Amino acid sequence: MSRSGYTDDEGDDPLQYGRWRGRIKSAIRGARGQQFLRDALAALDAMPEKRLIVEELLDDEKEVCTLGAVLIAKGADPSQFDPHDHDGLGKALNIAPCLVQEIEFENDDEWAPTTPEQRWQRMRRYIEKLIKPQKADATQ
Repeated sequence: MSRSGYTDDEGDDPLQYGRWRGRIKSAIRGARGQQFLRDALAALDAMPEKRLIVEELLDDEKEVCTLGAVLIAKGADPSQFDPHDHDGLGKALNIAPCLVQEIEFENDDEWAPTTPEQRWQRMRRYIEKLIKPQKADATQ
């Protein structure tokens, strides 16, 4: 099983998938999710080498996945977190655990052979697409 915890098994509840997707959409649209996405975009852009790994937050060569990049940008040490602990990562990143799982899935999933550089580009595009335009402050 991947670190996202996603499986193809819907069990006995045919509506489970729809409710799950609804929770993810809500987490993305919310203020915490939007702040995380802006932070993630900034973290990806700040990476000296535009490469992302899979299945781990941080590897022995000090390369990171998307969530690892955000943790480092926030001053946290990714090696102190379990990539399968969605609740703990959610608390550290101030996002819903389901959004942790979704980002892990998007980062790790291999729709086609992907290099670490291509993964970085794909994740940057994905995150940028999810960010809602910020409303201008009416008092300015």
